[in-house]
Amino acid sequence: MYSHTTIGANDLARARVFYDAVLTPLSLEVRFTDEDMVGYGLPGGRPQFLVVRPFDRAEPSVGNGSMIALLAPRRALVDACYELAMKQGGTDEGGPGLRPHYHRNYYGAYFRDLDGNKICICSHHAE
Repeated sequence: MYSHTTIGANDLARARVFYDAVLTPLSLEVRFTDEDMVGYGLPGGRPQFLVVRPFDRAEPSVGNGSMIALLAPRRALVDACYELAMKQGGTDEGGPGLRPHYHRNYYGAYFRDLDGNKICICSHHAE
């Protein structure tokens, strides 16, 4: 459905430590890196999740109402990612749980990364 998602970071080394931990339960791994970007994905291709230094070299900023949602095949992985985000210094935006107002099997957790980007980890599967 999409090629990649990009978020900005003030300090790529710090962001990489955060996301290396948080994305491990989803089997997302570093696919490439350079001085301006760290790219995560599943082995073999797209979609990709990119953490970048803004191309204009200005400070990164978060959007009001913007959020990236990453899919987990099981609810336990939502829990694991959220716990790791909190341990890595993320900010709680809504702990793991069912959100039946979306649909009866929607299970999600919300947090902000070290730069304030809002991230959701969610599962649409019944347990």
